Amino acid sequence: MARIKYYYNDTRLRFEKVEIRWWQRALRIVGFVSAVLVFSAIVVGIAYTYIDSPKEKRLLRDIEQMSLQYELLQQRTELAEQALRELEERDDQIYRVIFEAEPLGDRVRSGSATRDQRASIMSRNQTKLIEETTERVQNLGKRLYRQTKSYDELARMANDKKQLLAAIPAIQPVANKNLNSIASGFGYRIDPIYKTLKMHEGVDFTAPTSTAVYATGDGRVEKLLRMDRGYGNAVIINHGFGYQTLYAHLSAFAVRQGQKISRGTLIGKVGNTGKSTGPHLHYEVIKDGRKVNPVYFFHDDISPDQFDRLIQISGTLNQSFD
Repeated sequence: MARIKYYYNDTRLRFEKVEIRWWQRALRIVGFVSAVLVFSAIVVGIAYTYIDSPKEKRLLRDIEQMSLQYELLQQRTELAEQALRELEERDDQIYRVIFEAEPLGDRVRSGSATRDQRASIMSRNQTKLIEETTERVQNLGKRLYRQTKSYDELARMANDKKQLLAAIPAIQPVANKNLNSIASGFGYRIDPIYKTLKMHEGVDFTAPTSTAVYATGDGRVEKLLRMDRGYGNAVIINHGFGYQTLYAHLSAFAVRQGQKISRGTLIGKVGNTGKSTGPHLHYEVIKDGRKVNPVYFFHDDISPDQFDRLIQISGTLNQSFD
């Protein structure tokens, strides 16, 4: 039950009952509620400013963990970029130099996120940190893709190079360790029949009849010639890459037309057929349709000193055997 309050009326000289009107009551209620709200706001503000809620504490732990993971991601990305740079340098300055190919260069390899990709990143309202990391990873992926394609190309080059090295004529067609078998070299020589200077387009190796003759490089037998004059019995091998070799004045064939052969394969025997003044092998090297000096292709089975001596022997002006 509410207490009844009185006050002393000086005019009437008596105690009278205090009458509280409704608007006074309403004003008191409003004042009390306002005070409570202001006090609550102050308490909540202080609590949110200085005291973390369980949810905030969990979010802070998540942020700290994400920061550590991002640092690890940055370190791993830097290591990956460093390793990729080393691969790119080896690619440009070693591998492509070996295969005589143009280096890719930074402009071909490097690449940043496209305009559409960046717009997609921004449309998702990501932070600047995530945007930069995403673009960096995309750039790294693009460079890795370019490098993979480069290694695919290098693999094809290596395979072609391997085939090229196996195909190029590189040995002497007959056994000639002491270098005494070369009778006449490439260039103008005295014709054995007409006794005039005439271009001799190969190298003559003297050897007894039936001496083994070997293919000087990988290839395929293109033609077997049987002539009464000129080259006599001869084998022409197509090595690919613009190279052909010719072996003339044979006494017998050891291969058939169209046969695929390897360097060192027995292809025939030395003879004295066609325009020949004695048992010997006339050997020619043809590059892109032009006959070149075969001596420069005898490098796989002789030493540098022997090669120098071979150059001197083949350069001597003398009489050819055909």
